[in-house]
Amino acid sequence: MKYIIYIILGILQGFTEPLPISSSGHLILFKNLFNTNMLNDLNFEIFVNFGSFIAIFIIFFKEIKKLIYAFFTYIFNKKKRSNVQNDFKYCLLIIIGSIPVGIIGALFKDKIEQVVNIKLLAIAFLITAISLFLVKNINGSKEDKDITIKDAIFIGMIQMVALIPGISRSGAVLVGCLLCKLKKEAALKYTFMLYFPVSIASMGLGVFDFIDNPSNSSLMIPYVIGMFCAGIVTYFSYKWLSELVKKGKLWKFSIYCLCLSIFIFIYFR
Repeated sequence: MKYIIYIILGILQGFTEPLPISSSGHLILFKNLFNTNMLNDLNFEIFVNFGSFIAIFIIFFKEIKKLIYAFFTYIFNKKKRSNVQNDFKYCLLIIIGSIPVGIIGALFKDKIEQVVNIKLLAIAFLITAISLFLVKNINGSKEDKDITIKDAIFIGMIQMVALIPGISRSGAVLVGCLLCKLKKEAALKYTFMLYFPVSIASMGLGVFDFIDNPSNSSLMIPYVIGMFCAGIVTYFSYKWLSELVKKGKLWKFSIYCLCLSIFIFIYFR
């Protein structure tokens, strides 16, 4: 039964991580519905998050490789700067967009998670639903090269709000990108480029906690199984999201989040 629950949690994390429906919110809801303490297991959280990270890294590997090359080429090779200046600027925009959530996350993330209860979770899902619905008819024209520093700061500020469980990070950033008039493909790409700094920082902090509180070796096998489940499901979940975004059907997730919010209000009244 323990293995089955870890597999289910890995699948849940993998499915919800890329989608604009809040993976953290779903894990809290699962905990309240089934009264399981496994969701308080920080070591397991590190493993499944790493599984999702690897899946999204594989998807964007070529793009990440190109950006890393551009970043260091621009710094260390003056002769080739003109060839990579657009990609270097994009790297800076990723950094700028990540600063707000990095600062607030480091200072207040634990406090935010402590004050969130099931009713606040329902409100957060409702906010996600309304936000996704409001941008359903927006069709931007900006490409990657057209993103401005002002856009990056605005999107970064919106991503900061997603520290609240129930408010989806990918959903919030996609909404911010669309409000800044980015094309759907450009919005999707920038959303997941911002995922990497946040995820790396979060996993880095988690590793220190893992070292201080090493996992019971008997749980390593279910941890690894959960990690692989999360990675595989994340990969296909992102592919599904990508198709829906390109077809302008992001609003469908707003219906799901609205239904989830109503369910929580009724079930936990």
